[in-house]
Amino acid sequence: MKVALLQLTSSDDPAENLEIVRGMMRQAADQGARFILTPEVTNCVSSSRTHQAAVLSTQDDDATLAGLREEAAQLGVWLLIGSLALKTTDPDGRFANRSFLIGPDGAIGAWYDKIHMFDVQVSEVETYRESAGFRPGDSAVLADAGFAKIGMTVCYDVRFPHLHRSLAQAGAQILTVPAAFSPVTGAAHWEPLLRARAIETGCYVLAPAQTGLHPSSTGGTRRTYGHSMVISPWGEVLADAGTEPGITFVDLAMDDVAQARARVPALMHDRKFTPPDV
Repeated sequence: MKVALLQLTSSDDPAENLEIVRGMMRQAADQGARFILTPEVTNCVSSSRTHQAAVLSTQDDDATLAGLREEAAQLGVWLLIGSLALKTTDPDGRFANRSFLIGPDGAIGAWYDKIHMFDVQVSEVETYRESAGFRPGDSAVLADAGFAKIGMTVCYDVRFPHLHRSLAQAGAQILTVPAAFSPVTGAAHWEPLLRARAIETGCYVLAPAQTGLHPSSTGGTRRTYGHSMVISPWGEVLADAGTEPGITFVDLAMDDVAQARARVPALMHDRKFTPPDV
């Protein structure tokens, strides 16, 4: 199974981003990819809640979702839309950060709302409060793509190993970790976290990422780390896309999942224990 990770520098213009992604999907399919993955917030990277409110749509009305479903059907490929920023009907007006698995017929096979919100102070000048604009999900999602069972996560979720372990124990063979990682935390933690999740679960980890300085029509600009990666079930880095936008191809051998788990069957070695007193 040939997979293609699209590394993007998405702007805050969903229509512009859609055309870029559709073109890259065609290139990937022309080179034999049967499973194509995009990063977190494929449709819009923006730090302005006002701008997001003006350009985002609900799932039923979202042009990016409709366009990418159409493209997947025309190409006959599986597509993971890493995530889309979408309006919701929540009374507080917060958005959803929602990942989609699209089948080769263009149908939505599954969707997942990012559970863990990136509320951190990376430095004195770099602070994120994702939960101010986005509401967290509350359900893990395992999707059956036929060629593999896929555990869907998004970005900051990678720091929570129990989520990935539960997906693997439920049958996941591939874990998807689309991201828009901070350059500071990316340089320090991105690769070690991805490798750890693969080693702990015996899964392939596919992590398409946003990269570079994102064009913005309003509000401050944002920079992301890049380095889309594919990690083997044994924890080897099979691909690292660096920092330029583009397409990264890897051939997956799904038998490697069973082989890694047979060598170290840690998923079957859980034991109950009493937690420490607090």
